[in-house]
Amino acid sequence: MGQTLTEFDTIAAISTPIGEGGISIVRMSGEDAVKIANVVFKGKNLLKVPSHTIHYGHIVDPEDAQIVDEVMVSVMLAPKTFTRENIVEINCHGGIVVTNRILQILLKNGARMAEPGEFTKRAFVNGRIDLTQAESVMDIVRAKTDRARQVAEAQLEGGLLEKVQAMRQDILDTLANVEVNIDYPEYDADKVTGEQMIKVAEAVGDQIDDLLSTAAEGTALRNGLATAIIGQPNVGKSSLLNYLTQSDTAIVTDVAGTTRDTLEEFVAVKGVPLKLIDTAGIRQTDNKVEKIGVERSKKALNKADLVLLLLDASKELSAADTALIEATADKKRIVLLNKIDLGQKISVAEAKKLTNSTVIAASILRKENLDELKEAIKTLFFNGIENSNEQIMVTNQRQVGLLEKAKRQLQDVVQALRAGVPIDLAQIDFNGAWDTLGEITGESSPDELINQLFSQFCLGK
Repeated sequence: MGQTLTEFDTIAAISTPIGEGGISIVRMSGEDAVKIANVVFKGKNLLKVPSHTIHYGHIVDPEDAQIVDEVMVSVMLAPKTFTRENIVEINCHGGIVVTNRILQILLKNGARMAEPGEFTKRAFVNGRIDLTQAESVMDIVRAKTDRARQVAEAQLEGGLLEKVQAMRQDILDTLANVEVNIDYPEYDADKVTGEQMIKVAEAVGDQIDDLLSTAAEGTALRNGLATAIIGQPNVGKSSLLNYLTQSDTAIVTDVAGTTRDTLEEFVAVKGVPLKLIDTAGIRQTDNKVEKIGVERSKKALNKADLVLLLLDASKELSAADTALIEATADKKRIVLLNKIDLGQKISVAEAKKLTNSTVIAASILRKENLDELKEAIKTLFFNGIENSNEQIMVTNQRQVGLLEKAKRQLQDVVQALRAGVPIDLAQIDFNGAWDTLGEITGESSPDELINQLFSQFCLGK
């Protein structure tokens, strides 16, 4: 994106969570931000204060001259701000009524309500950040683990941007040389041939593969690993959910069929973000409500990235248990033999042979061997991912889809040239790969994509 600022109206929004708290922040961005703030602020003349300073005073409603709140107002002048526009942040007392009152006063005096993600969108449009950095802003807000935060911070620093821009530059340099050879064939000093284009296409394709190898961890860190807790009724699924979340989310009784629906919780286990799904016991039932829960459990199982399969170790393996083992055979799976405190009739060796999975004998009630379960989750997650210490990675399906598209275009270039297709025709896909990579950073993204992406952000961000 260019460095020229784009003229916009002035926007305002509450940037802190709505509710009671120590402070709330109402943020404005735009050419008239300081002017509007000065109209409603009683204290120093904000039009004359230096940039990046904070000032004590009161917000006053111009309509009735009543003091609304005692505040601290930060003034940050363009272009050295997040949006590259004038920004004013009003730090007021935390509270729904007072915060909303200040926002409404700003809106009455010339500001417009910001759309979701509009502050970050302006930072993008004004060349302050690219799309990968914009997405990382939301990733930092949503980060559930330190690892997710570290990756998002690296993206915000421009790590993925630099990698993508380097690949685009390699393609652009080659395209420029090809154009010279097409327009001025007598100048063949560089001897850019189809083989050289193939070499660059394959090299960039390898770099794309390296990035795609981080996608599994990147998307899991961003969204959480969908983890279905599966087992027969009353095997301890809800107890396991409560243990992992350290809460009483699920009702635990000795009555089979207590869980009638799927319950979801987000939890970090040894640095692995899990989106836990406690499912209704999968069994044949005539109870209409429970039947619906069982069907939802089956759907949750289909979408799961990881399955925690619970078996009752105090009982012989049943036909229903065998059915669950078969139903989860194509999933990443950890088998937990629960209720060993009641005696163990299913051995770890037997379960390993039947399931070909990691098996842990435990008692959720007595919290025995549950640390082994956590270690098994960590090992299964990180050992199955290349470059698990990598900070620069692909973190969402938009990025994955565009990288895969660019890779296909580069493969088409190689295939076409090796089949004898003229360079000027093969370069169409080469140029297409350059454009596709540009969509990742936003350098060649359509407006509707930009609008859709930022609409997913929260207000005030």
